Formats: sequence, structure tokens, C-alpha cells
Amino acid sequence: MGDGPPMLQDAIRYFADYPRCHDLVLRWRWPDGKVSCPECGSEKVRYLARNRVWQCYSGHPKARFSLKTGTLFEDSPIHLEKWLPAVWLLLNDMNGSNGVSSRELSRSLGVSQKTAWFMLHRIRLAMQSKKFGPLKYEPRAV
Repeated sequence: MGDGPPMLQDAIRYFADYPRCHDLVLRWRWPDGKVSCPECGSEKVRYLARNRVWQCYSGHPKARFSLKTGTLFEDSPIHLEKWLPAVWLLLNDMNGSNGVSSRELSRSLGVSQKTAWFMLHRIRLAMQSKKFGPLKYEPRAV
């Protein structure tokens, strides 16, 4: 994660700021700075700050999209302020082969163990994808 925080507690404090999380994910998704609709690819979009979504003007049913749309964070009520330290923790895992447990993540982020398990599952699936760079998540067919 580049010039990010060196320790987990630093990461939690660093990512506690929503504008910082928003800007970081924005740069990951659209490195060229041109936000495009995930549905149609159009750059004719406008940011609606009050709702934290973009509006696409191409005239299709899914005209509104958020920063989470099309990422591993999609369809999750968990805020970016919790997701990003979790991603940081997995990417900077110091335990080596033992990995990060859902109990450890639960205690560190102040979420339930079930929520931590869900987050770890999503992040690990995304990391297996070749599209992890822009934080894509493609659920497996069951």
C-alpha cells in the first residue's frame, strides 16, 4: 500500500478518516483520475457528495454507483474505514504462513468475529483474482 502506516494501530488511525479512504480507493479504481460508470464505461458522470455516489448520464437503469460498486467492498454495509485496515493487515501479514485469523481481525477492528470472517473471505478471494489491483471481486459460481 505504498507509503502507508508501519503498524496496525497506525493503519487503523490512518484509515479512520473517510475522505482519506475515499481518495485512496478513488485512485486505486481510476488511476488516471477519470471516473467512469462501471455499467457502461461512460465518463459522463457527476459526483453527488451528499449521497456519496456518482450519477451516470448515459440513460441506463443502473445510473447511480458508489465507490464500492464493482469492488470487493460491494454489497457490504461495512465502511471503508474498517475494510482498508483489514486489507492492510492481510497485505502486511507478519505472521508468515499462519495468516490472519478472524478472531485477530475482530479484536483489532472492533467488529464481530462473523464480520471479520466475511471480510477475510472476501479479501482472500479478491487476492486470488488477477484483478486485485483495482480491488475487483468476482464471486465464485456455486
